[in-house]
Amino acid sequence: MSALEGRVAIVTGAGRGLGREFALALGHEGASVVAVDIDGSTAEQTAAAVSSAGSPSLAVRADVSDPASMDGMAKAVVDRFGRIDALVNNAGLYETLTRRPFHEIDPDEWDRVMAVNVKGPWLATRAVFPAMRARGAGKVVNISSGTFFSGSTLWAHYVSSKGAVIGLTRVLAREMGEFGICVNAIAPGFTLTDASLSLVPEAATYGVARGALTRAELPADVAGAVVFLVGPGSDFITGQCLVVDGGRQLH
Repeated sequence: MSALEGRVAIVTGAGRGLGREFALALGHEGASVVAVDIDGSTAEQTAAAVSSAGSPSLAVRADVSDPASMDGMAKAVVDRFGRIDALVNNAGLYETLTRRPFHEIDPDEWDRVMAVNVKGPWLATRAVFPAMRARGAGKVVNISSGTFFSGSTLWAHYVSSKGAVIGLTRVLAREMGEFGICVNAIAPGFTLTDASLSLVPEAATYGVARGALTRAELPADVAGAVVFLVGPGSDFITGQCLVVDGGRQLH
């Protein structure tokens, strides 16, 4: 029996990139996977790939920054599967951002980043909380970023949002622990996704020399951490931020 067989896991931002990798990895371990994305067509593609690999799946088009959309998403999952065991808050603004000094960032862009990257995980967790509380168990995994630890320059809104995700993780762990719900964060380093490859010249070697493990980080490296934090092996771990970057930040 697979470690996650019978469990229902939601992944936001699952249409592409790391989110798609997480959805496929969770499905590979036997979970029923809900692929959520603001782009319904990519959500459908991910769900179809999970189903083709042998696990039940559901695609949901939803906007993580909209409360009604998140509530509708949670209802759709419960209606289909009858339960919610895990939520991976992966959706975020990243590749569409232009790096610029903090004083040149447009306030509207700042607000949009915070709405998706910080408000989104809060709303999604709020939406699934009743189902998890009713079962007395659950796993929430928030995707932060190694840029919070490095203070990466020229995208103050992105870095700030990912730091806020760690703060949110700690508060939620305290507030949800009494209901048997574990809340943790993962801070990936620079990972070779399509988004990163389009943003950074020579992405395959970017930052590699700074790591204890001197190779580029792959999506599968992060997916392994997600599977662990969703699975039973992490049942007594909560409120933590796991840095997955090959030893670039020793946290």
